[in-house]
Amino acid sequence: MAAGSPADGSLSGAIARNPVVQTLVVMTIASLATWTATLVGAARLFVLTSPIASRPWALVTSVYAHLGPGHLLANSVLVVLAGGVVALSTSPARFHLFFVATGAAAGVVQVLVAGVLGTPVAVLGSSGAAFALVGYVMTSNPVSQYVTGWLNLSARVGLVVVAIAATWLTVEWSAPGSALFAHGAGAIFGLLAGHYRILHR
Repeated sequence: MAAGSPADGSLSGAIARNPVVQTLVVMTIASLATWTATLVGAARLFVLTSPIASRPWALVTSVYAHLGPGHLLANSVLVVLAGGVVALSTSPARFHLFFVATGAAAGVVQVLVAGVLGTPVAVLGSSGAAFALVGYVMTSNPVSQYVTGWLNLSARVGLVVVAIAATWLTVEWSAPGSALFAHGAGAIFGLLAGHYRILHR
């Protein structure tokens, strides 16, 4: 077998088949690019701010780029722990689509809510997507599926439960000063997606 082929145990082989490793690599590259851009005053190229339509590519770049090494490390831990579980039951393409879609949507929620509150913000980081992965793990597992089926909750009560769970995740797992609305939105997206097991199909 040729050295460096996807089937071997090399780093390139792991990257070729593991969406979590691929995501961590993209996060690192995007973060390094952002830190370099900061030195020349161009960090706004990666940041999601209002008006969103002025830099639409930031919907993606803001999900992967981070403020600093500590920010990157904290989100990487969540991605490894929750994403590692999610990756076992889905394809790499679905994993990546879920990650960027929930991350971007959570970022948009943060920007829009902050705008309504009169406190414009700049969003950067994968925490919205990471919270979505955590939420997905919480509701897609067999135990949660059995309990929710057994309780036979109405749609309205189910939404209340999701809101409570998302609030708990946001309060317990968010650092002071972080993007709470993005975290909460990501958690809601993940909890709902996990309930319907959309990545398992």
